[in-house]
Amino acid sequence: MLTLVGTLAPITRNSLLHGFMLTNERVFLKQFFSRYHTTGSVLPSSRALAGALCRYVGEEGRRAQGTGRSVGDKGQHILEVGPGTGAVTASLVTKMLPSDRLTLVELNDDFVRHLRDRFEKEPAFAAVADRTEILHTRLEDLPQEGRFDLIISGLPLNNFAVAEVEAILDIFARLIAPGGTLSFFEYIAIRRVKALVSGRAGRERLRGIGAALHRTLDGREIKRDWVWPNVPPAWVHHVRWNDE
Repeated sequence: MLTLVGTLAPITRNSLLHGFMLTNERVFLKQFFSRYHTTGSVLPSSRALAGALCRYVGEEGRRAQGTGRSVGDKGQHILEVGPGTGAVTASLVTKMLPSDRLTLVELNDDFVRHLRDRFEKEPAFAAVADRTEILHTRLEDLPQEGRFDLIISGLPLNNFAVAEVEAILDIFARLIAPGGTLSFFEYIAIRRVKALVSGRAGRERLRGIGAALHRTLDGREIKRDWVWPNVPPAWVHHVRWNDE
């Protein structure tokens, strides 16, 4: 237990973790008000949502995915898109096997700085830092096709233009390895709710996004998780690409 001179109470491991959580939420809230278009929520993802997004990470995830791989295999190359402050990443790093590698793609400057700080200072993050790459770039600038065994996306797709959503989904299809899995979320019934308060152009945009998502999910969605303990509640879609 650490105690700092001049403090009124000892600093324990739990209080340190609580401090990190408050910092995460503060950074996230700042970005929500300044960049709602790409943040999409007032709070970071809950532990329940993070766990659902990381369903296919690690040993249990491989068994659930049916890959047949074991700890001694070459490992999974995992891509997390839009990690933000690392709410999902915090669950992901605890599930990774020693042979797994992680790539994070984040465009927001403040989030990138915050993530790098977490990989330097937090034990669970630091434990996989040598197998993690943080790319401060756009998703569309990632090179190589069929590179990732798992893609986990935190992008708020329902905030984007239809053409942007279609482009993102096409990039996911290009980057995923044969037999790989994409896991992404959307807030439950969000398009229906938004349509009630949107004008004609907004409703057309939402219908276009729904059609784009349907084309990706149709025949590929292997599981859908309903995550109620999140603000707001969410669906997590798990999509499997075979050799196409």
